[in-house]
Amino acid sequence: MRQVIEILRLKYEHDLSIREIGRSCGLASSTVGDYLLRAEAAGLKWPLPEGVGENELEARLCAVAPPRIAETPPPPIPDWAHLHAELRRPNVTLRLLWQEYIRTDPSGLKYSRFCERYQEWRKTLEPTLRQVHVPGEKLFVDWAGQTVPIRNGADGTTQPASLFVAALGVSGKIFAEAFSDQKLPSWIGAHVHAYQFYGGVTALTVPDNTRTAVVGPCRYEPLLHRTYQEMAEHYGTVILPTRIKKPRDKAKAESAVQVAQRQILASLRDLVFFSVGELNRAIAPRLQELNAQPFQKLEGSRNQWFETLDKPKLRPLPSSPFVVATWLEATVNIDYHVVVDHHYYSVPYGLIHQRLQVRLTESTVELFHKTKRVAAHRRGFQRGQFTTLDEHRPKSHQRYLEWTPSRIIDWAGKIGPQCALVVQNVMAARPHPEQGFRSCLGIIRLAKAHGEARLEAACQRALHFGTLSYRSIESILDKRLEAQPLQGDLTCTSPAHENVRGQEYFA
Repeated sequence: MRQVIEILRLKYEHDLSIREIGRSCGLASSTVGDYLLRAEAAGLKWPLPEGVGENELEARLCAVAPPRIAETPPPPIPDWAHLHAELRRPNVTLRLLWQEYIRTDPSGLKYSRFCERYQEWRKTLEPTLRQVHVPGEKLFVDWAGQTVPIRNGADGTTQPASLFVAALGVSGKIFAEAFSDQKLPSWIGAHVHAYQFYGGVTALTVPDNTRTAVVGPCRYEPLLHRTYQEMAEHYGTVILPTRIKKPRDKAKAESAVQVAQRQILASLRDLVFFSVGELNRAIAPRLQELNAQPFQKLEGSRNQWFETLDKPKLRPLPSSPFVVATWLEATVNIDYHVVVDHHYYSVPYGLIHQRLQVRLTESTVELFHKTKRVAAHRRGFQRGQFTTLDEHRPKSHQRYLEWTPSRIIDWAGKIGPQCALVVQNVMAARPHPEQGFRSCLGIIRLAKAHGEARLEAACQRALHFGTLSYRSIESILDKRLEAQPLQGDLTCTSPAHENVRGQEYFA
């Protein structure tokens, strides 16, 4: 259902075509069309009504069948040669020509299909079709192929720094920043800094099929990285990856990378940098100079074109920048906690045994069940510790109260009194008894592998030495220490020998 929500957002908020929506969401165009038809038949619009959850959305979409489209004769094909000639006249656009065409025959091609068919026809005339950009519409992004060595002052070794380059479609204003690697946090951080540099967001962001952007490269239905998609939703932009092995789809980015390498990196070739921050401080003035340079064959500069054309059309930045997050999955255990990076976080008790999605940032941990956030915690970095909210603990009247301390103690008592006493002490040592459930279950289940008699003896030894934990009892069983006499049971028997005097000698 998360993809259905994204389809509705792209359709009604960004007015994208079915094919563009399919490329952005990684779905077939037929699937996107089917979802839109079902949503229309169910009376769903964007934004969705308040309170409509995933289950209700699924029920409403599945309750109606998409309307059957009646077969109609193919629409009349315009005279593309005549239209091509008309476009050369001043102020004549494709939309104007389509409006004249549709008035002549209302059953003709829709505007999007009209434009697609014209571009297909035009490709037969020109080997390379020059792209026409709209102000504020597209931001092209890419990593530069050339890297910059960063020297380690301690041992003299070097590590390559990568240059991220972005360029706007109309003005061509360039943003460039160096990063220590090309991993996902650097990729997302580069976009955040680029949007801040331009002071706004374009309607479309066009990357290539780098692994940090697209986890499932495909010419027709690329699958975006979830964090990258989340960033796009935060900024209200649409990610539109280029086709595989089609560099002309992002000619602006290719050109910007070449310019940045020649006018920025080449001028730094004889300098030695000991940190990425030092490298970026050297890049900044050269980047400013590059964008202020006059065009060779056109009037003005990148900065002037940006202020006049692109900047007024950019969408405003959100109130806060996007925070890079990692998505994981975790299952809720019977102690109503999930394990994230070796730390335990509580969720509502009714979600035990459910599979949750975890959004992990540097400072927070958010847990989702079917796209609905069910818990949020400040991130804890202590391994094996618990972060528990009181409202997540079970109440006596809840029907989910399946596991209780008394039930676990009774279960351990079937093995023996020593095992029951160990389980009772383990839970008593925790701030909340439920936090000891996992350890207790692990101790009880050791009987399956080692037998109840051995486990009872191991528990007795653990109680004697005060080592009450699952790992300690498991170690006792693995090393067969439960059969060894306890310290109080040790007796010394003197061997019979003429040289051994015995204790009576020293009395």
